[in-house]
Amino acid sequence: MVLKKSVYFLFFLVSFGVKANFILLPMDETTQKNHLKAYGITYWALDKQYKASWLLNYRGGSFLLPDVAEIRKECQIRGVSFEILSDAEEASILADISSPSQNMESVVLEKAPKIAVYSPPGKQPWDDAVTMVLTYAEIPFKVVYDTEVLSDQLLLYDWLHLHHEDFTGQYGKFYGAYRNAPWYIEQKKEAEALATKLGFTKVSLDKLAVAKKIRDFVIGGGFMFAMCSATDSFDIALSAEGVDICEPMFDGDDSEPNYQSKIDYSKTFAFKNFILDRKPEHYEFSDIDMTEKRRVPFEKDYFTLMEFSAKWDVIPSMLCQNHTQLVKGFMGQTTAFDSELIKSSVLVLGKNELNDEARYIHGQKGKGFFTFYGGHDPEDYQHRVGDEPTVLDLHPTSPGFRLILNNVLFPAARKKPQKT
Repeated sequence: MVLKKSVYFLFFLVSFGVKANFILLPMDETTQKNHLKAYGITYWALDKQYKASWLLNYRGGSFLLPDVAEIRKECQIRGVSFEILSDAEEASILADISSPSQNMESVVLEKAPKIAVYSPPGKQPWDDAVTMVLTYAEIPFKVVYDTEVLSDQLLLYDWLHLHHEDFTGQYGKFYGAYRNAPWYIEQKKEAEALATKLGFTKVSLDKLAVAKKIRDFVIGGGFMFAMCSATDSFDIALSAEGVDICEPMFDGDDSEPNYQSKIDYSKTFAFKNFILDRKPEHYEFSDIDMTEKRRVPFEKDYFTLMEFSAKWDVIPSMLCQNHTQLVKGFMGQTTAFDSELIKSSVLVLGKNELNDEARYIHGQKGKGFFTFYGGHDPEDYQHRVGDEPTVLDLHPTSPGFRLILNNVLFPAARKKPQKT
């Protein structure tokens, strides 16, 4: 009798195992209580060599993981909502997703990408949204700067984020408002000392060399993500190679006469036909940025994520996964991009229709990819120098921060050829 009960109990355990083989991390608006940490769980599972799938457009871009005790435990510890699926339920979901009538796709995630953040060793008096959300989602990353980039250490990484850097050598164009501020003076002194140490006579030459190394990283197959002023200043630096666009307060000598005519737009990633801003006291690099051209009331400042075919345009679909298509706008030194100045080869992923401005764009360069995201902090509408950093515990379902994490997981995907 005891043996018979043991057999029944064993059969029950085996049956339960067969019926509960998968964990679903739902990413819809109502079910998931911490969207941001769900990305961290998925990254953690990949890092542990577990298989994972990204279910594009299924319940907000959900993640499918194997049902093992340590993944359940990790979800519980981090406060991530999850559901247990049987084999039959998983098969039914995948069959639904594969149907030609559904704008969905299942993408296999193969490995946890190695993440680097290009950021100065000493923190400036403002925070960086990407560093913040990576830390909150518990996704590991390494900080690199000019020394590491110029010594080819980017080869160690799959994905690179550009901190709010000024690649033109004009110290963020903060001269007008902050030239007497101790932090600005110290930052300028440190940048000059680093440039000298690395063998450059000017900071602008150091930053150009860094920008070219990053360009080569992307061309060679890397994934690059930039926000705010790192977007347009990166392209401007590449376009101005061999041309002095810096005024004396930045580099000690005059800029070249008529330098605008010497700009080479063929060298940029995303932008064309832009006009540089010559005024050293003006907090703008060029007319790419829409900050001063915006006529958008706060209550109407949203941008719309474009809709792509998940089966045919897998890459943009991955980058636009969210639980809403309408994302709150937020400002920065570079808030948004003038649609007229974006190259035709670049995809607009998010757009403010009211002001005809692009907020979120993506393109391919060589074997690699880049994404530019306008604005400073998705949950701080008008972040200013010296403001307190955002507390992400208050925004665990942030659609704006989700877009950053889409880009972080993007290199993990097994690529399918884009059809359009």
